[in-house]
Amino acid sequence: MYLAKVIGRVVATTKDVSLSGAKLLIVRRLDAQLSPEGWNEIAVDTVGAGDGETVIVTTGSAGRFAGTFDHSVVDASIVGIVDTVECQRGVEG
Repeated sequence: MYLAKVIGRVVATTKDVSLSGAKLLIVRRLDAQLSPEGWNEIAVDTVGAGDGETVIVTTGSAGRFAGTFDHSVVDASIVGIVDTVECQRGVEG
């Protein structure tokens, strides 16, 4: 799992039937200081996240088990909306 910022939305009228009704959001991974790092990813929203929110993303087979997507093509799912983050200073990665 990792923290990410929701930076956009994907609308796809034609997609795999297993994604029917799924809300697809673009997320950007965050580092320990909550600064953007790495790449963007498309994740299925299972919790009602919105633009600009910090979220918890899970990937791989765990991403498929979130919500009702256990038999789908999902590789990344948003499983939480973050209220606050507490991190010790000087702690990396």
